[in-house]
Amino acid sequence: MAGTQTEGRGLLVGDIIRRGAASAPDRPAVAVGPDERTYAALDREAERLAFALRTRLGIGHGDRVLGWIDTAIEVMPLFVALARLGAVFAPLNARLSADEAGDVAKLARGTLLVVDPGRAADAERVAKRAGLSRIALLPVVRALGDDGTGARAAGADSRARAATDSLFALDARTLPDPPSPIVEPKLVETDPHVIFFTSGSTGRPKGVVLSHRANWLRGFQGVFRDEPERTVCMFPLFHMAGFTLAISAWQTRGEIAYTTASADALLRMVEARRANRIYGLPVVWKRILEADLDAYDLSTLDQLDTGTSATPIELLRDMKARFPRARIRIYYGSTEVGTANALCDADVLRKPGSVGPAAVSVDVRLAPDGEICVRSPFLCDGYFDDPQTTAAAFVDGWFHTGDLGALDTDGHLSITGRKKEILRTGGESVSPAEVEGVLRSAPGVEDVALVGLPDPHWGDLLCAAVVAKPGVEVSLAGLQAHCEGKLAGFKKPRRIARLAALPRTTATNQVQRTLLVEQIVSNGLAQEA
Repeated sequence: MAGTQTEGRGLLVGDIIRRGAASAPDRPAVAVGPDERTYAALDREAERLAFALRTRLGIGHGDRVLGWIDTAIEVMPLFVALARLGAVFAPLNARLSADEAGDVAKLARGTLLVVDPGRAADAERVAKRAGLSRIALLPVVRALGDDGTGARAAGADSRARAATDSLFALDARTLPDPPSPIVEPKLVETDPHVIFFTSGSTGRPKGVVLSHRANWLRGFQGVFRDEPERTVCMFPLFHMAGFTLAISAWQTRGEIAYTTASADALLRMVEARRANRIYGLPVVWKRILEADLDAYDLSTLDQLDTGTSATPIELLRDMKARFPRARIRIYYGSTEVGTANALCDADVLRKPGSVGPAAVSVDVRLAPDGEICVRSPFLCDGYFDDPQTTAAAFVDGWFHTGDLGALDTDGHLSITGRKKEILRTGGESVSPAEVEGVLRSAPGVEDVALVGLPDPHWGDLLCAAVVAKPGVEVSLAGLQAHCEGKLAGFKKPRRIARLAALPRTTATNQVQRTLLVEQIVSNGLAQEA
């Protein structure tokens, strides 16, 4: 039946679950904390939600639906339901304040705002700020707790409970079954599927538009695989990677399991779900390797993935030593690009600092100024309602990433910095990433970022923002001495700012450099000695 319904429409995300329910109905598709849905249950709940959204709220092809929802099992049927309706899902960061959420939501010019009980009290405020006329409630039983167990219930206060009484509840457990399967006849694979809002270190958010085809291809696992992919995911359900990893697992009739980024939560989830794949940022892998790994059954793990930020060779050696049977992959990409480059297990120690050659079906080249440019079948369609920014980023089919890179003789790419983050000090250009790579190994340094402080003589006065290891004093003179012989004199920091932690983005752990400079300047943290 599925083949008849989807004939001629191409690669549609909603059909992945429909086919999974037909071939492996009782197999788990998704888990969030202790909550689980099989393929059959996920398919059934998605159909009910799609029917209710269409008949009760008038949601259909091309409508943009904003979700201000914490990571919870109930998000996944909504994600599938909207895909089947041809509506565009635009998830907001659940940690944003009401005003912040409203300002981001405004960018999408949406039709409906869906909230969980914990955000119901502020839903009207967000909707008004964003110009949304309709609000609905997704009755989340429990959001993902800080301990990774899903123990933190949403919507405990009376204001939230009162607000939920006035909202239409999209409760897939009690909604009626549709009289026939939901199939949107106008929907084709090139239609927009999602809008993900970028959360870069500077500038206003942009809405990245991804089609069904792009998302389907980003998750494609090939025709043959020995066993289903069972992935543990640390990304929240407003982040592109959280959904890409799900689509990847679903295409193997496998499962995706979400938890928090603490080492204990991740390792307990690997053990509980018998996971064979886990993705962690380098800072998360550092936490995992510092844990008591013998306390968990990790025997099923055979794929360890990382990327997003620089992966030190020492960390990779430790991962190899602690997981000798597992393969390691390093990815480079973005919300706009998906995966651009991937370094395979055989090369992670042979090519330190590299993110590998271009991925399958991807072309990567360097512009004359060293900017990394990417072309592939699964690039985003551009930035929603922002033709000027789209035109600047896409030139002759190539996406200009804003990252600077270098290619070796084997065509392996290394990331050298950000084009817009290049600092100009005394007429010289300095890449923060290059200097940070040296400072990170200085004695006593736990975390570090190099920023430019405004200065009338130097332009950018180089300042090392340092988080020291417990009980250790890090000095500017010590940092400068550590740079001797490794960096040119003009690249050495001239100021030091000592902090308890660096401000980073929630999802990708990127340093929020603009905020960091504001903190240093406004609090007078920069010191010469």
